[in-house]
Amino acid sequence: MNVDELLRDTLHEQAAGGVSPPPDFADRVLTVRRRRGRRIAAVAAATAAVIAAAVAVPVMSGGGDDVRPASEMNRSDIIGHPSQSPPRDLIAAGDIAVAGYFTRTNVKESATLGVATRVYRLLDQETGRYEKADKWSVVDVAPGMRTAAVLEKRLPAKRIGLLDLVTGEVDRWIPVGHGVAGVAFSPDGGKLVATTYSENPDLLHKVDYDSDGDGKKNDWDVQFGESARTGFYVLDVDSGKGSWSKVAAEADRVNPRQDFAFSHDGKLVYSGLITAPNQQYYDFEGHKTATPAREKYTHWAVEAGLSPDGKRVAGDFAGSDKRSASAILDPLTGRQVTTVRGQQLLAWADDKRLIAWEATPGPGSSEFHNGLALVTIGSDKVVPLSGFRKGVDGAPGRWTPLFARR
Repeated sequence: MNVDELLRDTLHEQAAGGVSPPPDFADRVLTVRRRRGRRIAAVAAATAAVIAAAVAVPVMSGGGDDVRPASEMNRSDIIGHPSQSPPRDLIAAGDIAVAGYFTRTNVKESATLGVATRVYRLLDQETGRYEKADKWSVVDVAPGMRTAAVLEKRLPAKRIGLLDLVTGEVDRWIPVGHGVAGVAFSPDGGKLVATTYSENPDLLHKVDYDSDGDGKKNDWDVQFGESARTGFYVLDVDSGKGSWSKVAAEADRVNPRQDFAFSHDGKLVYSGLITAPNQQYYDFEGHKTATPAREKYTHWAVEAGLSPDGKRVAGDFAGSDKRSASAILDPLTGRQVTTVRGQQLLAWADDKRLIAWEATPGPGSSEFHNGLALVTIGSDKVVPLSGFRKGVDGAPGRWTPLFARR
C-alpha cells in the first residue's frame, strides 16, 4: 500500500486522537494502519554510545543578548536521555535539537463541539529543561532556538507573538487582519508563513460512531470534506511586514487543518495534499508554481523530507515484521537507494544521520512503544535519545517533538 492510500484510509481513525496535520501527522499516519495488520518486532541490538547526560547551565546576567542559551552551552554532538519519556532535559543530535514537545487533549466546548488542543513544553534556555508553555495553541521555533513564533489559545488568532526563549517573554506582536492558526519559520529564520482560517481548524464535532476504536459511539471527530483555510501570509520577522495571499481550499484535497510551510530553499511555500501529487507549491503572491526538482518525491507526512545537502529524500516505512527500517530515495528519480533503521524519519541531524522513532527491540514489541533515536545511513547503529512512549495516539504517555536547528 502506498502513502496516498494509507493517508486516505487512516484519516477518520486519526482525527479522534486530536489530529492537526501537519507538522505532527506523520507520527500517526505512517503507523496506525499497520496496527491492524501486524505488529513490528524490532530486533535492534542498540550499539553502546557515549551520550551526554547533562546540560551545562549558563549564568544569566540580564537580557537575551547578554547570555548564552543552554542549547549553545552544551555543543556535544549527541545529547540523549534514554530514561526520559517525555523528556525533561535537552535532547539534540548533530545540527538538530528537540526545541520542545506537545501532548494532545480534547477540550469540550459545548454538547456538540470540542477542540483538539495541544499542550506544549518548550526548552527553557536558562535551565536546559522543558517547561510547560500552556498559554500557546501553536508554536514554531526559529533556527538558533532563541525565538519562537506563538499563537494564543483562541484560534484563529489576530496576532503572532515572537517569544524570547531565554527570557520567556514575548518581545513583540505582529498583528494580522486575517485570522491565523498555523505558523512556520523559513529555513534561515528570516520569514514566517502564517496559515489563515475562517474558523478554528481543530474543531471537533460529536459523532454517532466509534471514531477512536474504543468500542464506544458518540465520539469526537473533525469534519472531513470541509476546510476553513483561506490563504497565507509571508511575513518578514524583523519588520513584521508582509502580504496575505488568498488561496481557495479544495476541501476534497486537504485536511481540515493543512498548514503551509516553506520549501527546502525557502523561496516558495507549499501545502500538503491528501491526493497526488502530495504537495502543491506557491510563490509568495499565492500563485501555483511547479514543484522544485529535488522536492518532487518529498511527502508532507514524512517529516524529515530532503537532506541538508539535497542529495537524499526520507521515505516511508520499508521494513518487515522482523526489522524496523525506512526508505531513503534519490530526490530526482524517486528510486529507493537504500534503507535506514527507524520506523518514521523525523529530522536530518546532518547529511547522513537522522532522528527517527524507533520501536522497542524484543518479543512482543509494538510500533507504538517507540522512542527517539539517532540512526545512520549505511549502518545498523541505533543511538537512543529518549525513553519509549506508551499507549496509542492521544493516550497518556504520547508526545510529539518539535525540532529546530541549534
